[in-house]
Amino acid sequence: MSSRAARPATPARSSPRSAPAQGPHRVRIIGGQWKRTPLPVLDAQGLRPTPDRVRESVFNWLTHLLDAGWERVACLDAFAGTGALGFEAASRGAGRVVMVERFAPAVRQLEQTRAKLKADAVQVQRGDAFATMQSLAAQATGPDGRFDLIFLDPPYHEDWLARMLPLCERLLAPGGLVYAEAEFALDGEDVPAWMAPWEVVRSGRAGMVFYHLLQRKNLSEIEA
Repeated sequence: MSSRAARPATPARSSPRSAPAQGPHRVRIIGGQWKRTPLPVLDAQGLRPTPDRVRESVFNWLTHLLDAGWERVACLDAFAGTGALGFEAASRGAGRVVMVERFAPAVRQLEQTRAKLKADAVQVQRGDAFATMQSLAAQATGPDGRFDLIFLDPPYHEDWLARMLPLCERLLAPGGLVYAEAEFALDGEDVPAWMAPWEVVRSGRAGMVFYHLLQRKNLSEIEA
């Protein structure tokens, strides 16, 4: 088994993101009511918003997979950063979008963008992604506290996905999806042990970024 399957270390910070290269300083919303709206990217080491072309592919997948339509979708953007993923979902009509970010300047930028767009469906929370998801999971006693879509675009090389996916199991609504970015493929030959409860329903690669849509397997598939 790969060393990735070992018990993850506790990360020191959730933002700015660890990444092999600096990201662009401006991205844009791809579709929906705020289509082509630019989103500023802070000049912070390692901050790497999901590229436009990756988001275009991912949201095309989601549009086909979300049977109920965007207006009934509740989203959680756990490492919001620029808000590129969360604002994209809100632009397409998501009924509820919760953005979580620890880096104070990024939180201020998210709040400014929310106000500029009058994005009433968006809620910005400053905090550690893991602690916030733990709190949300503890409160998720009914369908109103769960999410149909969770975005995980964490810092690389810190085993965040191994820590966060078990919380996603508690936070996802039935049939819900997780979008996960990683520095390695989650559907390759050397799959980490913590991926056992999850099925990769879509995946792609852009340079050194591997991106995936995950769905919880049913119990019989996990035990098989």
